[in-house]
Amino acid sequence: MIDIPYRSALIIGAGAGISGSLTRLLREAGIAVVVAARDIGKLAALVNQTGAIALQADAADATQVERLFAETEARIGAPEIVIYNASGRVRGPIAELDPAQVEQAVAVSALGAFYSVREAAKRMEPPGKGAILLTGATAGVKGFPLSAPFAMGKFALRGLAQSAARELAPKGIHVAHIVVDGSVRSEHRADSQDNTLDPDAVAQSYVDLLRQHRSAWSWEIEIRPWTEKF
Repeated sequence: MIDIPYRSALIIGAGAGISGSLTRLLREAGIAVVVAARDIGKLAALVNQTGAIALQADAADATQVERLFAETEARIGAPEIVIYNASGRVRGPIAELDPAQVEQAVAVSALGAFYSVREAAKRMEPPGKGAILLTGATAGVKGFPLSAPFAMGKFALRGLAQSAARELAPKGIHVAHIVVDGSVRSEHRADSQDNTLDPDAVAQSYVDLLRQHRSAWSWEIEIRPWTEKF
């Protein structure tokens, strides 16, 4: 098995689910990890468990993203892995949605990803090495009723990933979009195990991407529970 060829990681939009599982796997592999969120108080248990560093940032704010990357670089060096896990959701009939709330939701899902990819590319292009993984959703492939803002943001995210992959892969930077097609299991959900995604298994799929040889990079993968219809 090819070892993970990176030594530092920044996870943006971190929480207890996929991000928590990813943090544990990366730390077990000896990789320094910074986890970022608007509310870093929710990351205290993860930080205590793994030794990861928590930094506060609003991904929808370009200035805060710039600062986040600068602070990450000062703490663990320029991140060789950047994982964007943030997303914004607003539900409701299109005719009744608040434009300001829609703008914020799309900003988190799409613009925040752009700000993050931009900062990552600045640091990864000179050495010609790095990986950028963007967490997508079923909504980025097909839009559902009452969920237009989420679909708008995730469709934009997928387009960003495809464009960035084509631009940056020839420069040695692996860009991949992960379509998470299903609900992620948590201790707070009552769903049966067959109907939900195990966050540890999802995180393993991310790590498998990081281990890919550059002669066989994937730009997109879909992961879903085995009972999920598609």
